[in-house]
Amino acid sequence: MSHQNGTSATADRQAHPPVFIGITMQHRDVATRRFALRFAYVDAVRAAGGIPVLLPPGEPQIGALLNRLDALIFSGGGDLDASYYEQRRHPTMYLIDPERDQFELALARQVLTTALPVLGICRGAQVLAVASGGDLVRHIPDRYGTQVAHLDPDANPLSLHIPISHHHVSVQPTSRLAQVLGVAELDVPSMHHQAIDHAPPGWRVVAHAPDGVAEAIEREGAVWHMAVQWHPEVAARHSPHHALFQALVAAARRP
Repeated sequence: MSHQNGTSATADRQAHPPVFIGITMQHRDVATRRFALRFAYVDAVRAAGGIPVLLPPGEPQIGALLNRLDALIFSGGGDLDASYYEQRRHPTMYLIDPERDQFELALARQVLTTALPVLGICRGAQVLAVASGGDLVRHIPDRYGTQVAHLDPDANPLSLHIPISHHHVSVQPTSRLAQVLGVAELDVPSMHHQAIDHAPPGWRVVAHAPDGVAEAIEREGAVWHMAVQWHPEVAARHSPHHALFQALVAAARRP
C-alpha cells in the first residue's frame, strides 16, 4: 500500500511540479517589529496549487530572487509615493513607505523584462503601472465622485480590519483577463482610493467600474503579465476570482 501511495505521489509531482509563487509583503512595522501580509494571499495561492514565498521589502539581490521563483504577485497595501509618477502627495494618501516603494518598483522593472508570470493586486497593479511609465489617479472621488464605493466610506485605511466594498466591473470580452475569468461581467471586492490613470506603454486597460475607473490592465503580447485593481484573494475560493490564481499557477508550470 505504501509503495503504491509513493508511486502515486511521484506521478502526481511529475504531472504537477511544484511552483513557487513570490508574494510581496507590506511595510516594516516598527511598532510591532514585524513585516506583515494578509493571509488571504497565501491561502489563495495554496488553493490554486502553488507554494507561496513571502518577500519582505528591502531585498537587494533581485536577480537572484527572481531566479528562484516561478511567478510573482505584487500585493495590496499602502499608497505609492506620488513623486514616482511626478505628482505631489495628496492629503488622503497613507502608509507611504520608501523601503517598500523602492524594492517593489525595482522588482517590477526587472521582472517585466522577463517572461515570469506576474499578477498585480490593488497597490500591486499601481506599482506595475508606475514601473512601466504610467501614472495614477491620486484620489478617486476627486476625479470620479462617489457614485461607486471603491473604498468603504467608514473605512480607516490604517486599521487592521478594513471593511470590504463590492461593486460591478465590466471586462473587455476579447481580453486575456476575460478568458481567464470566464466572464465579462462580475462583482468584485474592493478596498482602494487610488487607481491607474493612463495605461503605461505596452499595457492596455481591459476592465472598468461603472464610474469609469480602470479596474484591470494586461501586458500586450504573449507574456502573462496582468493586474487587477480589486482584491480577488478575499474571494479566491469562489469562481471567477479563484481562476486568476489558477491561471497564474498554470502559467508558472509551463516550460
